[in-house]
Amino acid sequence: MEIIYHDSGGSHSVAIAANLHLNNLPMDRVATKEEVLSLPTFDKIKTKDIGHLLYQGDDEFGNSVYTLGCKRAEKVAKPLIKDTYSLLGDEKNIKLVDTRPAITPTMMLGGFLSRGLGLAPIGRPIVTNGALKTYPNIVEIVRNVKRNLQVN
Repeated sequence: MEIIYHDSGGSHSVAIAANLHLNNLPMDRVATKEEVLSLPTFDKIKTKDIGHLLYQGDDEFGNSVYTLGCKRAEKVAKPLIKDTYSLLGDEKNIKLVDTRPAITPTMMLGGFLSRGLGLAPIGRPIVTNGALKTYPNIVEIVRNVKRNLQVN
């Protein structure tokens, strides 16, 4: 199965969710700032990466985990991905997971400053602080995904 964690920018909540899913971040405590900042894609996605599935690794169940930044095209991107899998006869092997419910205004502001305006020295600390505050919410999203994978 392909699991795709998606949000608008593809650089923050999805980076944390994918790495939680892959057991690269702790589920039983809030990660440290250093752990989050050391992730290969946290606050590092470029404009050219938006709209592309970025492979993050395989989980303990053999599922491939990806991240996706959709910007404002989510209403187009999600059906396109689902339809493509359907055409390939594989629609049951995809799980799209929206991490936007966990995103806070602090993360949006920091992400905009860092990625949108290219002001990473200002925006990165703000988005990281917001990500650590909402970390338990991202953990819950990932727990639900993993719980559903074990049931199916």
